[in-house]
Amino acid sequence: MSNSKLYKGSLTTIILKLLNEHDKMYGYEITQKVKVLTKGELKITEGALYPALHKLEAEGLLDVEVAKVDNRLRKYYKLTETGTKETVSKLEELAEYIKTMQALVNPKLA
Repeated sequence: MSNSKLYKGSLTTIILKLLNEHDKMYGYEITQKVKVLTKGELKITEGALYPALHKLEAEGLLDVEVAKVDNRLRKYYKLTETGTKETVSKLEELAEYIKTMQALVNPKLA
């Protein structure tokens, strides 16, 4: 996907969905999972990911655990209870948006 602006509005939802499915993940793991799931079409940069993670943490949607891995500290992000509820809401919102866009782009399928 050459136009990264298309996914920027969905980044929060992508992060919440992945954390909902995988309990806890660290930043690089999130970027790699997105790359694999989208067969390389979507690449989330650190410059986009970490501000989004910090914002979600500040909003009380994520908790952070720090663990020592191979003599390095690694931050793991996981959903709070509020984050889990917000994930459901964001996924419903995104599904509705996709449905609306589909109606505009290809009305025959709507």
